[in-house]
Amino acid sequence: MPTVIDFGVVTLSRAQFALTALYHFLFVPLTLGLSMILVIMEAVYVMTGREIWKRMTRFWGVLFGINFAMGVATGITMEFQFGTNWAYYSHYVGDIFGAPLALEGLMAFFLESTMVGLFFFGWDRLSRVAHLIVTACVALGSSLSALWILVANAWMQYPVGAGFNPRTLRMELVSFKDVFFNPVAQAKFVHAVAAGYVVGSVFVLAVSAWYLLQRRNVEVARRSLAVAASFGLACVLSVVVLGDESGYVAGENQKMKIAAIEAEWNTQKPPAKFTLFGIPDVKAHVTHDELDIPWVLGLIATRSIDRPVLGINDLVARASVRIRSGMEAYAALKALRANPADEEARARFAAHQVDLGHALLLLRYVRDPATATGADIERAAWSTVPNVPVLFWCFRFMVAIGFFLIALFATAFYLASRHSFTENRWFLRIAFWSLPLPWIAAELGWIVAEYGRQPWAIDGVLPTFLGASPVPATDVWLSISGFVVFYSALAVVDAFLLVRTIRRGPDGLGFWPAEPAHPLEAPAAPAGATH
Repeated sequence: MPTVIDFGVVTLSRAQFALTALYHFLFVPLTLGLSMILVIMEAVYVMTGREIWKRMTRFWGVLFGINFAMGVATGITMEFQFGTNWAYYSHYVGDIFGAPLALEGLMAFFLESTMVGLFFFGWDRLSRVAHLIVTACVALGSSLSALWILVANAWMQYPVGAGFNPRTLRMELVSFKDVFFNPVAQAKFVHAVAAGYVVGSVFVLAVSAWYLLQRRNVEVARRSLAVAASFGLACVLSVVVLGDESGYVAGENQKMKIAAIEAEWNTQKPPAKFTLFGIPDVKAHVTHDELDIPWVLGLIATRSIDRPVLGINDLVARASVRIRSGMEAYAALKALRANPADEEARARFAAHQVDLGHALLLLRYVRDPATATGADIERAAWSTVPNVPVLFWCFRFMVAIGFFLIALFATAFYLASRHSFTENRWFLRIAFWSLPLPWIAAELGWIVAEYGRQPWAIDGVLPTFLGASPVPATDVWLSISGFVVFYSALAVVDAFLLVRTIRRGPDGLGFWPAEPAHPLEAPAAPAGATH
C-alpha cells in the first residue's frame, strides 16, 4: 500500500471530483424528473387523443433532450477520473465498484440513449402506444442508470458482499447479491429518484408560471402546471418519508455521520432529541444556543424510544479501539506477506481483519502503523469525525427547502383543483423564483451524503487519502482549470439553449401550426375603449 502521500494532491483530487460530481448532478435529477413527467403527459395523449397533450410532450421533450445531452457529456468525464486521479482506489476496490458501473453502461445508458433517439424521431413512424412505450423506456433507463450508480455509491457508504484478499492486497467481490441488495442502496435509490421527480416538477411549474405571467401559451402552461402540481406534491411528500428511511439506515450503519449532522458530541439518554438550531463549536466539542425538539432524532435514527444515538465522543473512543485492533491485523498481514505458511499470523489476521482499514488511518501520521504512539492513535481516531459545521448547516438548509417545497406544491395543487392559477399572480411569481431551490437542496443532500463519509473513500475500509493517484500537483491543477473552462462553456451553452427554447415556447418549435390565441393571451384593451 502507498506510504508516501502528497496531501496537497489528495486535496486537489478531491476538489476536482467534487466539482465534476456537483456539476454533473445539476443534470441528473432533471433528467429523472422530466422523463417521468413526459410519460404522464404522453399517457394522457394516448388515452384522450387530444393534440394539446402531444404538443406538451414534444415541447417538454426538447428541454429534456438538451438536459440529457449535457448530463451525458459531464457524466463520462467523472468515470475517467477513477483511472486518472484515483488509481489506487480503482486497484484496491475495482472488482466490486466496477461491476455496477459496467452494468449501468450496459443495461441503463445504452437503453436510455437508444430510446431517446426513438423518442425524438419516432413520432411519425410509431403508433401512439408504441411511442408511449418508448417514452416509458426512456424513464426506465434513467431510473436504472441512477440505480446502478447508487448501488456503487452505497457500497462506498456501507461495504458488504466483499472481502480482503491478503495475497493480492485487494478487496474482492464475494456476493453480488449482497452488493445489490445493500440496504443503503435501496434507501438512497428511492430517495434520490423521488428528489429528481421533485426537481422536474419544480422546473415545469416555474416555466409554466412564467408563461402565465407573460400571458403566453396559456393552455399548455395551465395543463403543465396541473401535472407538475399533483405529481410534485406526491413526490415531495415521498422525499420526506424516504429521507426518514435514509436517516434510519444511516443511523444503523453510519453512526458518525448522524452524530456529525446533529452536532451530538455526547450520547444522550434515549430517545435522543433533534437539534433544530445551534452553533457547533468544534474546538470545545459543544453546540451553543441549542433549540431542540425532544425524541425526534431517536425515532428517526433508531425507530425506538429506548436505544441511544451515540455521540461523537463515544464514537471516537470506539474508533480508537478499532484502530488498535487494526494494528494487530496490519502486523499479522506483514507477517503473512513474509511467510504465507505462518498459521499463527493467519489466525491473528482473521480475528482482526475487519478493523484493518482503521489501522490504515495511521498512515496519515506514521509510515508504519506498528510504530504508532498513543497520541498518533488519538489523532487518527479524531480524524474519523467529518466537518461538523458543514454537515450540520447543509442538512438544515436542505430540510428547510424541502418544507418550503411542500407548501409550494400544496398551494399549487389547491389552485389547480380550483382552476385559479391565472387569478393568483402572486403564486406564479413565487413559483417562478423557486426554480433553483430543488437543485440547491439536491446538491446539499449530496454534500451531506459524501462529505459525511469522510475520512473514508470506502467506509471503514479505505481512507480517502490512500486512494489518490501519485501524480504531480501541477497536472491536477491543469485538469481542474480545464474542467472549469470546459464546464463553464457547457453551462453557457446549456443556459442559452434552454432559455431560447423556453422563450420560443411550444409554438416556436415548428412541430405543428400555431393554435389560436387563448383569451388570456390577447393584449389588454386600452382604458376607456368601447366594444
